[in-house]
Amino acid sequence: MPRSPYRPARLRRAFFRGSDAVRAGLLTPDQLRGQAWRKLYRDVYVDAAVPVSYALRCRAARLILPGGGALTGVSAACLDGVPIGEPDDLVHVIAPSGTRWERRGCRLTRTPYLPADHLVPGELPRTIRLRTAWEIASARNVLEAVAALNVVFRHQRPSRRAMDPWVAADPESPAARAIDLADPLAESPQESRSRVLLVSAGFPRPTSQYELHRAGRFVARFDLAWPEARVAVEYEGEVHAERIGRDRMRLNRIHDAGWEVFFLTKEQLREPARFRIFCDQLRRALARNRAYDK
Repeated sequence: MPRSPYRPARLRRAFFRGSDAVRAGLLTPDQLRGQAWRKLYRDVYVDAAVPVSYALRCRAARLILPGGGALTGVSAACLDGVPIGEPDDLVHVIAPSGTRWERRGCRLTRTPYLPADHLVPGELPRTIRLRTAWEIASARNVLEAVAALNVVFRHQRPSRRAMDPWVAADPESPAARAIDLADPLAESPQESRSRVLLVSAGFPRPTSQYELHRAGRFVARFDLAWPEARVAVEYEGEVHAERIGRDRMRLNRIHDAGWEVFFLTKEQLREPARFRIFCDQLRRALARNRAYDK
């Protein structure tokens, strides 16, 4: 029967600097390379019995933060209790200009000045909620920025309204644009991406999670809708496809209420040519239904 890997009590269920463990005589270099430990970063390990989550990787990053550095963006939001981040996502760090630091699995943002009142005091430095949301909004990919902001705002950490002074101070910035596009009602990242792409394509801003009622009775709830034109869009992921396959009567009730529904797929979001065709169809429907209203 194979022997269980050696795990000193001090290191069980914990993350630690490998060099510190070897220097303290808790492990030998060969033991450190064994199956009992999982490497998180260079010289940072965790007990292999501990499931690796994004929050764990964020907490472990305190062992390698550069001088004056702090967690920010989605990493700070995750530690604030926002359900965001996948285990393999980059951990976001902010540090003063001129900082020379690099770690695989981390992304560093350098800033000329990080006021002390922008940091949450404690063992693990992280930016306050307002600065955290601003850093998320400043991401190069506006689709990912808005998707993350929607989760943050939905959990009120901070609220969307709390960002108004930051937007007013720099209204032309990419961050202000991302915050303006955010919608806490969005229930999934793909729904967020759909909304941003449609608004960027020139469509009027849709209402998220719109509920259609007729004669006082609930008919349907749509991911995105233009109620005045009686047109809706739903992102057709696996859940939607399964639901629609089970309940065609739902579509009949929607059509009977005078609405049109368009289903946006993952392929249409990814492929520009397909997305353009979808947009053309949607524009015709909006124009058609507005003309009908008149």
